[in-house]
Amino acid sequence: LEEKHPDEENSPEGGREYYSEEGKTFKLHIVGKIKQQLNADPTLCQGYPSSFGLTDFTRRATEVALGKSSQAIMENRVLGVQTTGFTAAVRLGAELLRHWYNVGAAWCGPVYLSAPCDAAGIEDIRKYCYWDDKRRAVCLEKLLEDLRGAPERSVVVLSASSHYPTGADLSRNQWAMISQLIMKRRLLSFFLLPAQALCYGDLTQDAWPVQHFESEGMELLCAQSFTHCFGLYDEAVGNLVCVLKQKSLLLSVQSEANIIVKSLWAQPSVGGAQVVATVLNNPAHFVEWKDEVKRMVERCMLIRDLLRQKLRLLGTPGCWDHLTQQRGLFCCTGLNDRQVEFLTRSRHVYLLPYGCLNVSAINGRNLDYVADSIHLALTTSL
Repeated sequence: LEEKHPDEENSPEGGREYYSEEGKTFKLHIVGKIKQQLNADPTLCQGYPSSFGLTDFTRRATEVALGKSSQAIMENRVLGVQTTGFTAAVRLGAELLRHWYNVGAAWCGPVYLSAPCDAAGIEDIRKYCYWDDKRRAVCLEKLLEDLRGAPERSVVVLSASSHYPTGADLSRNQWAMISQLIMKRRLLSFFLLPAQALCYGDLTQDAWPVQHFESEGMELLCAQSFTHCFGLYDEAVGNLVCVLKQKSLLLSVQSEANIIVKSLWAQPSVGGAQVVATVLNNPAHFVEWKDEVKRMVERCMLIRDLLRQKLRLLGTPGCWDHLTQQRGLFCCTGLNDRQVEFLTRSRHVYLLPYGCLNVSAINGRNLDYVADSIHLALTTSL
């Protein structure tokens, strides 16, 4: 094994998990308690679910994506499919899009991703502008311009909250402008919710754009994950939501989804889905879970503020207000490739692609070291 560099004792983790103040993958107390209860329950059946997953889970997961008052749910024109994590939900959605393209269905145009964006498993990709590097903010004007140029029946991948890798989200007024444009241009929205609840600490608020689009009567896809917000890194659980225009389309979509799922993973695991369903179905458990998630979100916001203050005190070049204007697990540092390489080689600080930093990996032991490292990356001749 490679000998560990002394500086690595102070460097943050470079993964995508939520880390505790001790630098360990965080485990929620309520999740551990629910797992013990489920393991001790002799009446609990551990049999295999259908290819669509645990019904109780998909029902509740779909509900927290679309809202309890969802018209689509009440009209039974929604399909929820349990997946083996967020990436699997995106892949399933991409496979459904590919099928629709092959049969010449309504949505058979190219797929538009934000620039920058990280969404594996999607083909025929085009980009729309999302992030302005100079201003370190969302570039709404260029975003709208790019979507106006998208051919009808194209698919637009949208981050509902905690946009990765920038951490910068749209306001509700901006979302309303985008929804009107998408309806006018006859585009299909494919929403990403990789860490629902870890942006604002609230499931509903994080999913507001999805619920707004659904309330406007729009068809959409939404890939969800409960891995981050439940700390289920050992048994990842996700959900793909399909909102259809008409109930008559549901059977054909179910049939195709069933074929695709069996070719990808046969049946999803039960454990993680049971934990999520148990928490979402029990008001007392839900309150306890929500309190833990709120503390996770508050810690991330505190770290952002402390890092910004440290960089200001060091006199680090540039404005760092974007650190606290962004939300969620990740922030876009604004560092270029050479500066990121300097952090890796000289300081053993490991960033994710696009100069993205996992905020939760910063703690009381390494905060000063991280701030000093970023300062050096911007002031040292490379």
